[in-house]
Amino acid sequence: MGKKSAEPSLFPSLFYETQAGFPYIRVGGADEVGRGCLAGPVVGAAVVLPLDVDFKKHPWLKEVRDSKQVNEKTRAELAPLIQDWALAYCVGVASVAEIDQLNIYHASHLAIRRAVEGLKIRPEHLLVDGNTIPPQLLVNATAIVKGDSHCLSIAAASIIAKVWRDQKMVELDQLYPGYEFEKNKGYPTPAHKKILGKMGLTEHHRRSFKPVADLINS
Repeated sequence: MGKKSAEPSLFPSLFYETQAGFPYIRVGGADEVGRGCLAGPVVGAAVVLPLDVDFKKHPWLKEVRDSKQVNEKTRAELAPLIQDWALAYCVGVASVAEIDQLNIYHASHLAIRRAVEGLKIRPEHLLVDGNTIPPQLLVNATAIVKGDSHCLSIAAASIIAKVWRDQKMVELDQLYPGYEFEKNKGYPTPAHKKILGKMGLTEHHRRSFKPVADLINS
């Protein structure tokens, strides 16, 4: 399959999964979260669809969307449902050190690749959010622009990744009081930048990102 532009839909559908061969072959989706953050890891997730996706049997599937379009409470409710429903799922992480060494683009690919490698059951075809396919994937894959808004499998993966990463940032908030990681999740909010100016950096801040690098060089 070549790259395809996203088809409009009211909520993520199985359009691209069907194009990839679902339900006659195992199809999965992968996405990452945390690319734009100043602190914390970048996290990828991969979800393999069960072969009997039934929206009537599982009406909550209609709530599965790009994680940015779902509020925190709903994401927390959906994540365990997706995990129980999926044929397989896995989370992959690229650390802050790896982000600074590789750059965020390559680190994001690494996180997705680790998620795919960790699947107990691998898909025969993987749909990946974005316009590029991570190198050295162990499965055939197609990049789908805005896939997290149009592909059920990718949207499910985005929720798994987002909930996992948010929980990690909540844990860091306990270790680093005052940085408000529970609120900002490491993103470059005005409050986060102000805190950095007052309190300095933690080991979990990305030195390769400009706002952080500017603080180091100031």
